[in-house]
Amino acid sequence: MIGKLMSDTAFIQYLNNITSDLNRYLSIIIFIFGTIGNLLNCLALSQRTLRSNPCATLFLASSIASIITLISGVAVRLLAGWSADLTDTSNSLCKIRIFILFTSRTIASWFITLATCDRWLSSSLHANHRRLSTLRNAQRGMIIIILLCFLLYAQIFYCYEANLVDSPLKCYGRTTWCQLLIDSEFTSIGVLLPSILMFIFGFLTIVNTRQMTRRRIQPVTINTITQVVTLNEQHSWRMKKTDQHLLFMLLVQVILLTLFSLPQAIQNLYANATRYEIRSSVQIAKNNFIFNLFILLTYVTNGMPFYIYTLSGGMVFRKALHDSIRDFIQIFLH
Repeated sequence: MIGKLMSDTAFIQYLNNITSDLNRYLSIIIFIFGTIGNLLNCLALSQRTLRSNPCATLFLASSIASIITLISGVAVRLLAGWSADLTDTSNSLCKIRIFILFTSRTIASWFITLATCDRWLSSSLHANHRRLSTLRNAQRGMIIIILLCFLLYAQIFYCYEANLVDSPLKCYGRTTWCQLLIDSEFTSIGVLLPSILMFIFGFLTIVNTRQMTRRRIQPVTINTITQVVTLNEQHSWRMKKTDQHLLFMLLVQVILLTLFSLPQAIQNLYANATRYEIRSSVQIAKNNFIFNLFILLTYVTNGMPFYIYTLSGGMVFRKALHDSIRDFIQIFLH
């Protein structure tokens, strides 16, 4: 019996040490590479060749939101690994940080969702749908998403509190109802719903592009004269090279974003379903380890877009990146 207690104590300490190391060292990697990557994204996607493209504009806005997420989320967790997180002890800092974190993460996901919708519209065979794929509509969508996220997470200022003891984090929902509300909102609206819509619009976009490539030259009678015109000559329906690369970049990001975000969503659902179960100290340590690991995995989605765009964006993104770095160096040297 004594031996089992000692082994359990050692195992709990082992898990707690791993959890602390994750917050210290994995957070550093995610924060450094994620911040640098998103800054380079902002330089590349703000180039004149991409600035007027609604999908590229949504990518740019998502990168900005991801930078805010990394600062408010990963940087603070990094401090927590060294016991230097002021949001654990200050109520006002706790509420403000969590509000910024949840809104920026949700905004970043929904901007990518809007980008998948834009790709579906721009690849449609129907001219009315293609006309909706404009920069103005993308900007309107971004404003609506930001306002809705602000309203959605406004209750954080009431629910969250610092210096908590019986919770996964010291800065957390102060009541069971608050924890359930915030976790359910983020899981459903910040992860599950965007992921579902991304896959739906992504699938519809693939269907549209296949229909366009299968379409053959068709005769069109005008004033009793039969003229043969191609799809490009009629409405320029074939996707341009830039749009093709943006679509591929988007689909890769959607898949990886879903894979890295779903574990936390599943963990939140499991935690809420078993909230009132009595757990042993070992089970609590395991849950705490899994909780911290899955949270860090979700931050990977905010740090990986640049590397996705570089590998899958073809010459379009790489050329824009090269031009932006060249322009930045010239401005810096002069």
